[in-house]
Amino acid sequence: MTTNTEIQALDVPTAILQRRSIKTFKPDAIAPELLKQLIELTVAAPSSFNVQSWRIIVVQDQAQREALCAASWNQKQIKEAPVTFVFAADASAGEKDLTPILEQGAATGAWNEGTVNYFRNAIPKFQVSLGEKRREYAIKDAMIASTNLVLAAESLGLSTCFMNGWIEDQVKAVIGAENDPELAIAVLVPVGYAAEPRLNPGRLPLSTNVFVDKINTSYQG
Repeated sequence: MTTNTEIQALDVPTAILQRRSIKTFKPDAIAPELLKQLIELTVAAPSSFNVQSWRIIVVQDQAQREALCAASWNQKQIKEAPVTFVFAADASAGEKDLTPILEQGAATGAWNEGTVNYFRNAIPKFQVSLGEKRREYAIKDAMIASTNLVLAAESLGLSTCFMNGWIEDQVKAVIGAENDPELAIAVLVPVGYAAEPRLNPGRLPLSTNVFVDKINTSYQG
């Protein structure tokens, strides 16, 4: 069992360049202190108006992992990894009671009274203005948080795999959200210790898909 949390964390550029999607994991557990650190780094991610519309389910129980695996086309990395983060997104988060968020922003000194009063009115109005894009915006916030997770995990000696292959209704049933129409599943991320090496498959030249000012002006570096 892996319990050592005395890890020299990688710097951000190294973690970004080193990270690979791992599909085979060791059964070693993640120490509770390390898991808590990962969660804290994950929710440090930014979100629209700081509403934090993500709902993160940390799946550890073996039966839950097996059920989640079945809901994900039987991709074995969910059963093998000791933990899988399910990133869900609450499309209605901006319409709920914002008091805890507003009070915390004021207490930290990040937001003055004028900002708090502005957000109190602006956030619900913005939410309504989104219309059918409410779900999309919430998923964006969840995806940003999941990126925090994978880079934090890499920097702390763990490996991850973004997963976009799953059946949403079945995943929602596994996490107990089958009756919540406002909850969307954004991405699944198994986390653990790699049982395989993975080489960098490379990236296309920057001029292929990076542009300057307009999409027909390729970036030349």
